[in-house]
Amino acid sequence: MFSQDLCTCVRMDTTMRPFTFINVAVTADGKMDTIERRGAAISSVWDKARVDRLRAEADAVMVGGRTLLDEDPKLTVRSDALRTERVANGLTPNPVKVGVVTRAELKPDSDFLNVGQARVVIFTTNQTSSIQIELLRSRGVDVFVHENPRVDLVKALGMLHELGVKRLMVEGGGTLNFELLRLGLVDELTMYVAPMIFGGESAPTAAAGSGLARSAAVPLKLIGSEVHEDGGVVLQYSLR
Repeated sequence: MFSQDLCTCVRMDTTMRPFTFINVAVTADGKMDTIERRGAAISSVWDKARVDRLRAEADAVMVGGRTLLDEDPKLTVRSDALRTERVANGLTPNPVKVGVVTRAELKPDSDFLNVGQARVVIFTTNQTSSIQIELLRSRGVDVFVHENPRVDLVKALGMLHELGVKRLMVEGGGTLNFELLRLGLVDELTMYVAPMIFGGESAPTAAAGSGLARSAAVPLKLIGSEVHEDGGVVLQYSLR
């Protein structure tokens, strides 16, 4: 691990929540996908292996509502060797899958719910029907319902800490990334910058949401970088 300075901003005590890091792949113009929003490939083969290692080292992997419902991610460790390594260390083959979604309208046959041996946790709101909540719970999903219009991320991370999650990996999307950053709930940000341009005003970016004024910008400290043969660059930032 890299050494980290104390953060000058107000943030939730890290003894009350998991160590939280965002991992994101973007193009050189900061886009996570094309305007079609169909999960366009950005990461190189090498970067996919790096991300798989990060997943294997995490206790849980979190995604936001749009990513969860539109992309239906598996959030599993792909490498047999890494899964075996986790089991040898007394862990489940895959980290806990965590979804943060205002209306949890997941399909019963979704990959998120069914692929890979892993605990599934969903944070949602009372906009999700009681029938859907009971259906999810009958499938063994841990569902936490917040009465707010949106999921309270501070409470959600606090609950994950109570569930034993010490290291939380966040894989988007942009709205979830932004809210976690805005609330001071992120310890590190790792970004793979691919040598390509997507363009498009409506194409999703690494951080979306309402945005911040320049005076309120989230400061980052570069703590690591790597340049790959394909021209892609990995940048690692500390927010502490």
